[in-house]
Amino acid sequence: MLQTPLTAFIAEYIAARGQTRLEAFDKAAAKRLEADGAATIAAERRGLELRYTPGTWLTDAAARAGQISLVTHAAKFTHGDSKGSSLYSETRQDDGYLGSAALDVLATDAVGNAAALDVAKLLQTEVEGDSLLAALKRQDHSALATFAENEQQLAQWVAGFSRALTPGQPASHKLAKQIYFPVNGGYHLLSPLFASSLTHAMHQKIVALRFGDEAKAAWQARRSETWHHKPLVSFPQMAEMHFGGTKPQNISYLNSVRGGRAWLLAAQPPRWKAQDKPPRAMRSLFTQGAQYDRAASPIIRRITRLVIDSGDYKNVHIRQARDGYIDELIDRLFVMAANYQREEWQGWSQHCPELKMHQQLWLDPWRCKIDDAFAAERDKDEWQDLVAEDFARWLNHRLRKQLPDVGQAEKRSWETRLRLRQQLREMEQIIREGLK
Repeated sequence: MLQTPLTAFIAEYIAARGQTRLEAFDKAAAKRLEADGAATIAAERRGLELRYTPGTWLTDAAARAGQISLVTHAAKFTHGDSKGSSLYSETRQDDGYLGSAALDVLATDAVGNAAALDVAKLLQTEVEGDSLLAALKRQDHSALATFAENEQQLAQWVAGFSRALTPGQPASHKLAKQIYFPVNGGYHLLSPLFASSLTHAMHQKIVALRFGDEAKAAWQARRSETWHHKPLVSFPQMAEMHFGGTKPQNISYLNSVRGGRAWLLAAQPPRWKAQDKPPRAMRSLFTQGAQYDRAASPIIRRITRLVIDSGDYKNVHIRQARDGYIDELIDRLFVMAANYQREEWQGWSQHCPELKMHQQLWLDPWRCKIDDAFAAERDKDEWQDLVAEDFARWLNHRLRKQLPDVGQAEKRSWETRLRLRQQLREMEQIIREGLK
């Protein structure tokens, strides 16, 4: 027998499966010995041993190979009961996108009868960079020929195992979650298939970067505060998705190898960060579409919905709820104002000539340290009434879009509101203490 790494693997693989079955048989036979007798059990054991001789097992495996399909994109990941076709594609395309077509080597998955996945493992397991599947693809049958009694048996095995590579008639299914895509006045039916090959490549890379020997050594170096030549790699906010429940092999062979897990990298949009520098073209804190106007929109919607849905403007509970929302708007206003009233930004309003003077006096108080005329104007406190009026006018404008009856009476109520005036006084007191 010509002993190559691949033939040695095939022999060891069959022997290991046979040993597992024999151990299970022996354990069960110990309980049957008295009832069935030693001769019967010995005969059964001998029959089991013969089933796991290489020639017999390969004949059986070749016959079962047609129950599985070797694929790169598996339909059952979309839905476990999908009867749609899976796909084997080795298309290679460097279009700048991360997909299965960008991989140099695709991990081949297997779908079909879970009881035949032992055949898939035989075909797919790599031994020193080679596998029985790769050998069959390049028409190299030498690994199987080593175990065949004759050319006829070899041809039977090759034909049987090759059936796993032969796709059937493509078909979709109601659980394949089809998408109809418009093309030239008609529609093209798309059945998005899960790229198990890409998922497996990603799984292997993440496992190596998180749990490999180099990664463990790098983390140990960090804990001991020593140098290590490899960088630490982490995957923040990574999620884990499971397929197949307690029987991941029912989805696919590689899904079973991964324990049913598929890792999802964070794909969140970037978090908005306000630029930490003073404004340069500000016209008013209440400009439509500006930061405060946008932040206030959800509260405005709650106010208008409350009033419209109730239809009773004089109801005490409605008025109390409305007043709570107005106070929330005022609180947000002063939180935003405090963001501009920074000592390290003193004088920023000088670069915003279109910003109303009373808002400059309000939002840039530290300018008083470098501008005496500005400080004198600010001490008059007249600007506070104008700020309150700006707020009231802005709020009326927002409310009138849904509540056209809002008018001067409401405007007067907003600008004289106790919470607004109190916030102005308290903030001014804090600033004056800092300016001393």
